[in-house]
Amino acid sequence: MDVIALRRRELVIKAAVVHTVTYFVAGVCASLALDYAHAFNEPGLAGYMRGLDDGLVRAGPLFQPLRGALFGLAFHPLREVLFGRPRGWAVLWLVLVVVGIVGPFGAAPGSLEGLVYTTVSVRRQLLGFLEIVPQALALSIVLFIWVTRPERRWLSWTLGSTFAVIMLLCTLGAVVGPEKTQSRGEIGALRYRPQAMNSAIEPKTALNTMAGNSPRVR
Repeated sequence: MDVIALRRRELVIKAAVVHTVTYFVAGVCASLALDYAHAFNEPGLAGYMRGLDDGLVRAGPLFQPLRGALFGLAFHPLREVLFGRPRGWAVLWLVLVVVGIVGPFGAAPGSLEGLVYTTVSVRRQLLGFLEIVPQALALSIVLFIWVTRPERRWLSWTLGSTFAVIMLLCTLGAVVGPEKTQSRGEIGALRYRPQAMNSAIEPKTALNTMAGNSPRVR
C-alpha cells in the first residue's frame, strides 16, 4: 500500500475504532484482574479516581472515539514512518509508551511526574502498566495491520461490529446503570479511617452512659 496516499480521514476513523475497541477490552480485563472496584477505594486513589459505579466511568468508552481520532490526526504526518516500514508498529508502540505513558506532561499515575508528585503508591502505579502497556501494543499492531492490509474485509467487519456493540452497551450502561449514593471521598474515608467513625460515636455513647447512670429527678 502507498502510505503517502493514505487519506487523513481514513486514518482518523480507523484509529478511533481500534483505540476504542482495545481500550474497552483492556479496561474490562484489567478491572477484573486488578480488582479496580477495591483499588479505587485505597488511600491516594479514593480522592483521585471516580468509582466504577459513577455515570461518567460507565460512559467512559463513549469518549474514546474522540481520543482515538486525535491519535489518528497525530499519526498522519508520521504515516510513512509508522505504516510504511515492516516494523512500523513497533515504532508506534514505542512512541505511545514513551510519550503517552512514561513521559506525559501531566502527573498521570505510572508516569515519571506521577511517581514524583502524586500520593498514589508506587506499587499501585506500576500495576497500572499491566493495562495500558498491552493496550498500547494492541492498538499499534491492529491499527498497523488494518492500515497496511485494507483488503482484509473481515477485519473491517469485525472491528466495526465490535465498535458498534461497545458503543451500544456503554450508552445503555450510562443511561440505566445504578446511581452513586455516596461520593468516592466519603466511601474512602469511612473505609480506611474507622477512627473517624469511632470519634463521632464516642461522644454520643458517653452522653447516653451519663444519662443512664445519673439519678432520676423526681
